[in-house]
Amino acid sequence: MSNLDETLSMLKELTDANGIPGNEREPREVVRKYIAPYADEIMTDHLGSLIAKKNGTEDGPKIMVAGHLDEIGFMVTQIDDNGFLKFQTVGGWWEQVMLAQRVTVMTRNGNIPGVIGSKPPHILSPEARKKPVDKKDMFIDIGASSKKEAEEFGVRPGDSVVPVCDFTVMKNEKVLMAKAWDNRIGCAIAIEVLRQLKNEKHPNTVYGVGTVQEEVGLRGAKTATHFIQPDIGFAVDVGIAGDTPGVTSKEALSKIGKGPQIIMYDASMVAHKDLRDFVTDVADKENIPYQMDFVPGGGTDSGSIHLTAKGVPALSITIATRYIHTHAAILHRDDFENAVKLIVEVIKRLDREKVNEIIFG
Repeated sequence: MSNLDETLSMLKELTDANGIPGNEREPREVVRKYIAPYADEIMTDHLGSLIAKKNGTEDGPKIMVAGHLDEIGFMVTQIDDNGFLKFQTVGGWWEQVMLAQRVTVMTRNGNIPGVIGSKPPHILSPEARKKPVDKKDMFIDIGASSKKEAEEFGVRPGDSVVPVCDFTVMKNEKVLMAKAWDNRIGCAIAIEVLRQLKNEKHPNTVYGVGTVQEEVGLRGAKTATHFIQPDIGFAVDVGIAGDTPGVTSKEALSKIGKGPQIIMYDASMVAHKDLRDFVTDVADKENIPYQMDFVPGGGTDSGSIHLTAKGVPALSITIATRYIHTHAAILHRDDFENAVKLIVEVIKRLDREKVNEIIFG
């Protein structure tokens, strides 16, 4: 991995950082490190969302670009007498992708390795073997022989547990595999947007934001948006890739590498039509590829952003990603770069007049 360029090094640090909802300290510090050189001020709200402010003109609009810091994971709920850990999922997990997967338990005394276990199929009835194992019948094995030993390792109820998957550049070097693309790629987009705007002239005050607790109900976006009171909000997140075997175009439209997704509709928000039209017009003018998509069963931070204060026109711009909410997800570097390019071009064209036109018609 010694030949990683600057962008890949940043993506590696972001995805290798461990941070489940409610414990986003590690990814927050990585975002702070990378975004600080391009911000005039760095703040946090009282819930822990990081807000990097790049000043514009006095009366210019406030534009928020938000990725969420947290990744899905688990929380230790109890230690049994034999030293096995019971756990609660934090964020949405599907049983099929959990069993036999490696995890890191974050204790006060440092990280310890573990694996998610269950009763072996060899001793189950034929009927039970056909069904996925229920989450509540799984446990984490950390190699402890007793509750006392697990406690000596430093494990306590409430400890965070995160998936293990090292950042990996695939054989096709544009294709990248990692844990926590959901949503460190959004954090990377926010960082890179501020970097590319550093020497650009535009009237907007831009806020690059790493929100907390998105995976448990878009919570940090609510407090961060209240803090900022933006005129326009963009949530940058991952979306569904529909380019794997068995997925039909009725179920998912997008392919990795074919441009960022503009989300028309999801379970948390109907996209603001005038903002959506403005963004796609800019993309068309600049020949930036994009894919229109909809997600009937999921949401992004836009769901909280657009409902804050008097309402904030918002749009979700997402990166088609395979295998989200598993240990190892895959996305395409071109989509990251085109999402950044699109948001930068949009911000350069936004001013008070244009924002008022979007808000008031």
